[in-house]
Amino acid sequence: MFFNTGAALLDAVVLAVVSREEEGTYGYKITQDVREVLEVSESTLYPVLRRLKKDGCLEVYDKQYGGRNRRYYKITSVGIAQLSLYKEEWKQYSQRISGIFEGGERV
Repeated sequence: MFFNTGAALLDAVVLAVVSREEEGTYGYKITQDVREVLEVSESTLYPVLRRLKKDGCLEVYDKQYGGRNRRYYKITSVGIAQLSLYKEEWKQYSQRISGIFEGGERV
């Protein structure tokens, strides 16, 4: 993708990815899922996960996997509310951009 990824868009994508799994998901899988739509490194993603946790959007727990602890991230009710706001903002934003690209009227 050639477009610059802002922090809000990255937050929204991370919350959307984590919200797909009711019991949460682990960091490496989040990275892989986010990479399906955005070019992002692990060194970029882990600070986002920490910030979303600090903001109350994610909760974190460890779970045994293959003899090691794996850190899982689960969306909270605050995170669900934030994701809902992001979705609405994205819908409006993408409609305006599409209108410009397609030469239609301003929304």
